[in-house]
Amino acid sequence: MGRDKATLPFESAAGPTTLVERVVSIVAMRCAPVYVIAAPGQRLPELPALVLRDDVRGVGPLLAAGRGLRAAAEAGFEHAFVCAVDMPELTTELIDTLAGPAERLGADVVLPWDGRDHYLAGIYRTALFTTIEALVASGERSMRSLTVAVDTQRIVMPEQPALTNVNTMADLDAVIPPRLV
Repeated sequence: MGRDKATLPFESAAGPTTLVERVVSIVAMRCAPVYVIAAPGQRLPELPALVLRDDVRGVGPLLAAGRGLRAAAEAGFEHAFVCAVDMPELTTELIDTLAGPAERLGADVVLPWDGRDHYLAGIYRTALFTTIEALVASGERSMRSLTVAVDTQRIVMPEQPALTNVNTMADLDAVIPPRLV
């Protein structure tokens, strides 16, 4: 988008907010604590979350996911929901749909699949941070590299707004509810 997605303004039913505030508010309904991984120096609004900083800017989501999974593992959690900040229509129902199979199947990763994998909307075993560290050390940067290296289960779902990423201003405008006059 040419700019930081986290601080993009978003008009929710509760009033104006940012994408990061929107996503944190949804995730916090099912997950505690919530970790936000931010770039070095990235400005964020005050959040009801623990903000962790990447050591290096622009390395990609794999390193950031590893940082969050390490924090969750150190806090004593076996699984964590990992998502992108650019999913304003994320729902608690999506998290719930993935959490059950994550516990039941014993898989390392449980992803939604609607014709494609949604790597940044899945449940991950927190111990995977060590696998991620090894992948990053070998030059890997993609979430796909992790999911092909571990036991990954996919939950088939219909295409839905909850899995939609905002990649352009037009995408964001499409999810902003019309203002009442």
